[in-house]
Amino acid sequence: MSEEILINVTPQETRVAIMEQGVVQELHIERNASLGLVGNIYKGEVCRVLPGMQSAFVEIGLQRAAFLHVADVLECTNADQEKTIQEVLHEGQPLIVQVIKEPIGTKGARLTTQISIAGRFLVYLPQQQHIGVSQRIGDEAERELLRERLIRLLPADRSGGYIIRTMSETATDEELLADIAYLQKVWSNIQAASKNAANRSLVFQDLNLPMRILRDIVNEDTDRILVDSRETYQKLLDFAELYAQGAVRQLEHYQGERPLFDMYNVENEIKKAMARKVEMKSGGYLIFDQTEALTTVDVNTGSFVNGKSLSDTIFKTNLEAAQCIARQLRLRNLGGIIIIDFIDMDEDEQRAAVLEELNRMVSKDRARIWVSGFSVLGLVEMTRKRTRESLAHILCESCPSCQGRGELKTAQTVCYEILRELLRHARQFSAREFRVIASAKVIDLLMDEESQSLANLTDFIGKPVSLHAEQQYSQESFDIVLM
Repeated sequence: MSEEILINVTPQETRVAIMEQGVVQELHIERNASLGLVGNIYKGEVCRVLPGMQSAFVEIGLQRAAFLHVADVLECTNADQEKTIQEVLHEGQPLIVQVIKEPIGTKGARLTTQISIAGRFLVYLPQQQHIGVSQRIGDEAERELLRERLIRLLPADRSGGYIIRTMSETATDEELLADIAYLQKVWSNIQAASKNAANRSLVFQDLNLPMRILRDIVNEDTDRILVDSRETYQKLLDFAELYAQGAVRQLEHYQGERPLFDMYNVENEIKKAMARKVEMKSGGYLIFDQTEALTTVDVNTGSFVNGKSLSDTIFKTNLEAAQCIARQLRLRNLGGIIIIDFIDMDEDEQRAAVLEELNRMVSKDRARIWVSGFSVLGLVEMTRKRTRESLAHILCESCPSCQGRGELKTAQTVCYEILRELLRHARQFSAREFRVIASAKVIDLLMDEESQSLANLTDFIGKPVSLHAEQQYSQESFDIVLM
């Protein structure tokens, strides 16, 4: 499949769009003020051990303490002598840890003591000895051939284990040996740096976003990599010549007059990815609702009426929705539990076809995904591994007016709240006059449709009430001032 990678660089942030057949499939954003943490190695300090949860909190110099579970502590997962976390860790203990999941929302970063260092073709596991193969290589015979090939290249007295990445399938022996030498050198530098590092400090920082893209994503399907910064292009070229020679020919410096993301319509796709409603080509549409716990997707036929029958219209809409949902999950980087409410279908064959299409489309995703069948309620449940913030959380914040609810109280509701609050204030305080400050829409309603209600209240409390419209107030905001 034809793939292009667009890299847009500004002094404030770097954005990478991955295109397939001219359509944006993934978007990665890294801001200089908040660089990604996954892959970074720290010399941390245990600040709290929780035996009941079999976990610990570790200070690594970030705003929030990071989380370490017993399953990610090497000494606790040794098959020969399994231990509890309190047997291995204690408060104040220095610890070399690696970030495996970015801080998300109110949760701190997730850590592991099982260090892994990624190269282009291999992942080095300095504390382990086994040779593993990426799960994406499904053929067992091919997996065994790759394993035997790597063992043949490694010295007999090797230290550490390796995971063979999918890109190793096309790598030469020279490229694999170069990757091994690079990984060994990085680990030696990490060991030297950790000896002199202070607690709660960074020991090793993973590559920046453009270089990670070159290392992890570029493959034989990538036609070209367009970079709109000459400096970044040169750095990527130097990096590729040393560690990813196959990518040298794909790198191009974009020098067009139009901005790169405008040229390929990426900016419009970003705007669409921020919307709750996603229009489909047929006229149907999807509604995405994202919460902290899960994301729901509702499928609707909309204006699509081109099927031979109602059943056919619903089936075609659901098939297109399966394709669109898979792309939106990647583009928005939605993770965790995802519930899809397809339009009800009567025939088992149609449900099976829609589920098959969904599985086929999500198989292209780099994130780990599990999809269940249709539940008794007609819903499809799935999970997508979440390792970093979603696109919406990176680019947006909760609305200060609705506090993230997505809805506002009506002006009439706010009017009634003001009337109740006036009565409460009149009983608590002895004031000469009450002044109501609110949005123009609320004040207009109090002076028009609700003027009789306000007059009745004024007579009841025996104090005058004045009204003042404030343009900066949101519809839900109001104040009552005692004069």
